[in-house]
Amino acid sequence: MVQVTVRQLIKQFNLELVAGEAFIDRGITTSDISRPGLEMAGFFTYYPAERLQLLGRTELSFFHSLPKEERMIRMEKLCSVETPCVLVSRGLEVPEELIDAAMKSGIPVLKTPLKTTHASSKITNFLETLLARMISVHGVLVDIYGIGVLLTGDSGVGKSETALELVKRGHRLVADDSVEIRQTGEDELVGNPPELIQHLLEIRGLGIIDVMTLFGAGAVRNYKKISFTIHLESWDPKKMYDRLGLDEDRTQLLGTTIPKLTIPVRPGRNLAVIVEVAAMNFRLKRMGINAAQEFSKRLDDNLKS
Repeated sequence: MVQVTVRQLIKQFNLELVAGEAFIDRGITTSDISRPGLEMAGFFTYYPAERLQLLGRTELSFFHSLPKEERMIRMEKLCSVETPCVLVSRGLEVPEELIDAAMKSGIPVLKTPLKTTHASSKITNFLETLLARMISVHGVLVDIYGIGVLLTGDSGVGKSETALELVKRGHRLVADDSVEIRQTGEDELVGNPPELIQHLLEIRGLGIIDVMTLFGAGAVRNYKKISFTIHLESWDPKKMYDRLGLDEDRTQLLGTTIPKLTIPVRPGRNLAVIVEVAAMNFRLKRMGINAAQEFSKRLDDNLKS
C-alpha cells in the first residue's frame, strides 16, 4: 500500500515534534484529515482513526472545558493504535493528557504555527499528490508552450532526440525514458521524473547529458500536467495516416482519457517542429479554433455551390 511517513510530513512542513520521536516512521495511508470535534464531545462511534488527527483552537477549547477525569479518557480514545499522528495547529500548547496517551499508543504528536484550515489544506494537497494512484510509462514528457506533451514509442524511434531539439527551441524537459504519472484529480494526470534520472537525457552515441547544467534551470521542470500524448512510430507505407485531423484518437491512462496523435517517423521529417506545431494546434482547439473542421466546412460549401 502506498503511504507517506510522518517523518516526510515533518520535513515537508517543518513541523515541531512534541512527542514520539521513536514513532515518526508510522505511515499515513489516506489524504483525508480528521478534525475530531465530535470525538472531543465523547462520540467515537464513527471515529476515522486511520486519518491524521488535526486539533485546532475549537477542539482544544472544548477539551479544556471538560472535567479532568474526562480529558484522559478522551485522549486515550483519540490515540488509537491505527492513528498515524496528531497535529496541533496555531502553535497552541499541547495538553499533557494528549502527550501521555500518545506515548502509550506509540503515536507522534506534532505542532505547527499555521492556522487550522491553512494547515489542513496544505497537508491534504501534499498527501493527495503522494498517495495518488501512480504508473510508470516508458516515454518522454516535455512542456511546450505550457502544454504537457507525453511522447511515446519504441526504443530508438527518436523520442529523446526530439526532446533535445525542443529544449534547444526554448521548451522544457520534464522526464526522459521513464515518466511517473499520478492521477491527482478527476481527469487530471501529472507526470514527473524518477528522482534518479531527474534533469537527465539519454542520447544514443552521446550518452547521458544533464539538461539543467547545459541549458540552465529554465530548460527543466520537475512535474507537469499531461494534456495529450504523441505516439512516434516507424513509417509504414501500407498504413493510412490521418491527413486532415478530423478524427481525434484517444488513449487511457489510469482510467483518464486524453487525446492521442500518431506521428510516423522517417528520414527528413523534423519531429521537433511537428511536435511543437501539434502542441500549438492543441491550444488553438481548446480556444475553439479547429483548422480541420474549418477546412471541411469550406469544402462542403464549395461542393454545394
